[in-house]
Amino acid sequence: MKRKIVIAGGSGLVGKQLVDCLALGGAEVHLVSRRPTAQSQPNVQEHVAPSDDWPAIVARIEPAVAISCLGTTIRAAGSQEAFKAIDHDLVLAFAAASQSAGTQHFITVSSVGAMPASGNFYLRTKAEMERGLLNIGFQRIDIMRPSLLTGGKREAHRPGEAFGIFLSPLVDRLMIGPMRKFASTPSHILAQAIATLADRPDQGVFIHENDSIRALAG
Repeated sequence: MKRKIVIAGGSGLVGKQLVDCLALGGAEVHLVSRRPTAQSQPNVQEHVAPSDDWPAIVARIEPAVAISCLGTTIRAAGSQEAFKAIDHDLVLAFAAASQSAGTQHFITVSSVGAMPASGNFYLRTKAEMERGLLNIGFQRIDIMRPSLLTGGKREAHRPGEAFGIFLSPLVDRLMIGPMRKFASTPSHILAQAIATLADRPDQGVFIHENDSIRALAG
């Protein structure tokens, strides 16, 4: 029987590449989304519905693994409140729905530098999301903390992000020792690392930064 995996955020940069990795690996992939993602692989089923309907959809799927690639920016969302509604509230709602459906393994994309006491609202929100996951009751949680994501095709043009990507080959050379975790992360490497983790059976909470992400991707 194929392993059932449900993904929220499958239309984004990492999500699209992750779907390809999992489908090629033979998993039965289900996408829950608020708009169509144009996925057409035979192993992929898409469920387009308002997020309030996601719990019922996930309950019907009964996935073994749930993966959140949900994420936006404060600028794209329009406000801090709108950003938190996606990167915190929606992620935790999706996680709770998955656990209620019997899922025991949850994987989420967070960010390097996520800390509850951070003065940066983005990083503080990511840390609060991570902490919220610990209270849901999964047997295994994998938290991915990439740095600036490079590669792949983005839906929206973000000038600041584009400038950072342009400079990343130079800046990455300066990231040595403990600073390696802040070097840019190729989006396809992150997707492959997540796909690898979807098969991990051991229990616990695992945080993956650049070195771990690259090792997992092989």
